[in-house]
Amino acid sequence: MKVRAIETLHCDAGWRNYHFVKLTAEDGIVGWSEFDEGFGSPGVSAAIEKLAERVVGCSVGAHERIYADLFCATRPAAGGVVGEALGALENALLDAKAKALGVPCYELLGGKVRDRIRLYWSHCATWRINHPDYYKPAITDLDGARSIGAEVRERGFTALKTNVFIYEDGGVTGWRPGFGAPFEPARNVDRKVLRNIRAHLEAMREGAGPDIDILLDLNFNCSTEGYLKILREIRDLDIFWVEIDTRNPKAMAHIRRQSPHPISGCETLMGLRSFLPYFEQEAVDVAIIDAVWNGVWQGLKCASCAEAYEINVAPHNFYGHLCSMINAHFAAAVPNLRIMEIDIDRIPWDEELFTHRPPIEDGFLTLPDRPGWGTEPNEEAVRARPPKESKGLLHYGKA
Repeated sequence: MKVRAIETLHCDAGWRNYHFVKLTAEDGIVGWSEFDEGFGSPGVSAAIEKLAERVVGCSVGAHERIYADLFCATRPAAGGVVGEALGALENALLDAKAKALGVPCYELLGGKVRDRIRLYWSHCATWRINHPDYYKPAITDLDGARSIGAEVRERGFTALKTNVFIYEDGGVTGWRPGFGAPFEPARNVDRKVLRNIRAHLEAMREGAGPDIDILLDLNFNCSTEGYLKILREIRDLDIFWVEIDTRNPKAMAHIRRQSPHPISGCETLMGLRSFLPYFEQEAVDVAIIDAVWNGVWQGLKCASCAEAYEINVAPHNFYGHLCSMINAHFAAAVPNLRIMEIDIDRIPWDEELFTHRPPIEDGFLTLPDRPGWGTEPNEEAVRARPPKESKGLLHYGKA
């Protein structure tokens, strides 16, 4: 069974766009994947469409050979946008192969290690602060942070992750200089930031209660000095992990050695070669792997290597429902899973865009046994909502 055609589809997802690969085999089987080009990586679609020329005519089942061929063809510019394109194509091939065999994708990955996957509610408070037009109720003060903390507990989740915010002048704004909002390229941390981080986390804890795990995501928003300042400020708080992004594994290891809290990171890394220095430096307690960017098959290699270093892994997952199911199959198959990220606040028309939503109960996702990823885009609904310009992270901080 050979690949007959590959195309990309795109649709409006509120403050961002969703992006999909549709891979059609000669017998009519369609393999789907979801990718993203709004999280700092413009041009993934163009890379997919160009690389698709080498994939059409290849055997659907030969995803490892296809990946190796594409890597050879792009080796001088490996990683980044090109790497994400390879991952998107790999995931579409896996979906088509599983559907041809009539099995869920996790069967191609060695089968399930677990039936239920513990979730944390990601961007908790974040979306309601940053994008109040799409996520209700809007959060405008610390009472709103307390309220959503209580909502997490009341809806049966056991963990939440939040970001950094500044409460002042009767309102609240996100603090993300690593992404240019505000534009502070030195990414220094002052006393106002420290006070606000602590106030926000204390409010979330008051609302959530003592039994909910709280995760803090600092992204690329500090230099090493700033990360250490924040860790000292929240030393006495009960934090599940502090998530940090840095391109320097030695700096990450230095931070981890001084941290009272577990450190997670690596979510923007591409390929095993990029992860290895962080494992060798003992830089993280939990390695975050984006199986959408890397491709699930390649992500498994990273997870297996992490296990050899006694490091657990967690998926990076803040996209549409298809991405959540792709990551869920990855999470079900890896032995060394810590927890899985997922966004619970959704845009109003999310359910129209996918054939099935992730099955979540009491804060856990249970894998369905449908062939492939277990959901796919509703093509008619996707085409009915054309993408918009200037959506996603690339729009942050734009004047």
